[in-house]
Amino acid sequence: MRVLIVDDEKNIRESLKKYLSLEGIESEGAETAEAALDCLEKESFDAVVLDLKLPGMSGQEALEKMQQRGILAPAIMISAHGQIADAVAALKTGARDYLVKPFDPAELIIKIHALVENKRRENVIEAEKRTAGLEETFIGQTPAVKRLLEQIGKIASTDVTVLITGESGTGKEVAAREIHNRSPQNGEPFVAVNIGGIHEGLMESELFGHEKGSFTGAAGRKQGLFELAGRGTIFLDEVGEMPMALQVKLLRVLQEKKVRRLGGNSDIPINARIISATNRDLEVLIKEGRFREDLYYRLNVFRLSLPPLRERIEDIPLLTDHILSKLCARMGRAKPELDKGVMESLAAYPFPGNVRELENILERALIYCGGNSIKTEDIDLHKGNPASRNQGTCCMQGAAETSTQTGDTSMKDKPLAQPVSMEDIEKKAILEALARCNGNRTRAAEILGLSRKTILNKLKSYGL
Repeated sequence: MRVLIVDDEKNIRESLKKYLSLEGIESEGAETAEAALDCLEKESFDAVVLDLKLPGMSGQEALEKMQQRGILAPAIMISAHGQIADAVAALKTGARDYLVKPFDPAELIIKIHALVENKRRENVIEAEKRTAGLEETFIGQTPAVKRLLEQIGKIASTDVTVLITGESGTGKEVAAREIHNRSPQNGEPFVAVNIGGIHEGLMESELFGHEKGSFTGAAGRKQGLFELAGRGTIFLDEVGEMPMALQVKLLRVLQEKKVRRLGGNSDIPINARIISATNRDLEVLIKEGRFREDLYYRLNVFRLSLPPLRERIEDIPLLTDHILSKLCARMGRAKPELDKGVMESLAAYPFPGNVRELENILERALIYCGGNSIKTEDIDLHKGNPASRNQGTCCMQGAAETSTQTGDTSMKDKPLAQPVSMEDIEKKAILEALARCNGNRTRAAEILGLSRKTILNKLKSYGL
């Protein structure tokens, strides 16, 4: 934690710095508001202790300048007895708290800790609202996974920039979160950003923030995700999809540890650790002129390569048990047993979509299975095509027709179950998937192996 103490009396600055150091808090001093603003634009602080009465620019004016320049470090205002009304006015301007001189340094420590913790919570909540909230751990006992976790253990305690590579669905975000959770910053925000999922026109604003009026619709100031990450971790997934113009700005962030909001005039120091990931070959993109070579070397300080699921088949039983437990807890149902042939079917499948595909297959199986067990026929390895669910009925009808044509009456006179139409099967599968996803059509489409457009079209055709 770093605190800036702004007071024109040297003995107060020095005594507070010593007291804070005894509590393990690093601090710097500034004699004037002008010096404080200069310091805040060059360095990052978790909080500011600001005297209201200063030579030249007052503490109140300094607070207003901080707001104008986008400096969001929370401030505690210090005032004398006769300045309480001014301190209250400073609270309306943006100060988070105030103390009246003379004050107990222990009280200041309590307020600083509360201020910093509140700011951290605000950032975590905002980051979770605006980014993915995946909570996972890396599951597996194969040598490849053990080696991966060993590498994560070695780099987690450092601030080295990490590039995670691997096929789609191998768990790159899970690995990034594992690094964060094992790091000294594990109580700070973890901000996961899917670069490929952000519209190019909004990407700069989302990553770096914007000032009021910087573009049509910018009704107020917005912090970027780099700022929200604070002293935590920002994870840039699908970094190979980043437009060239923004690659230049990301390179500057890596080099200078500063960001500038869209429409802003000043730089904002950032402290977040940067982890990026890609399923693309960045070296090929460099040769094609679609990725900057200098940015690649900045991101690729330490590379973590994730193995595909087909290279760790022995982990499928562990992963299956973990995924089913998670899905059933979410659905509010008991975890079903697996029939004997289920694991054999899964082990024989190449999983082009890796762990993510395994999760989708198991989620579909939970929708399809009717009782307390998942049978081999519930394991749909054909991307959830509802047509595959009708094969049994078609075979039965075909068998009956054949027996009639050949004179075989063994089935001819036996009553057959009323065949279910393709439309009924599709409709049931889609509605059940939507129910499991609380109406999220994109997620339901992913579970069923369909496009979102297909689901929308089918719902329209059903009159829903």
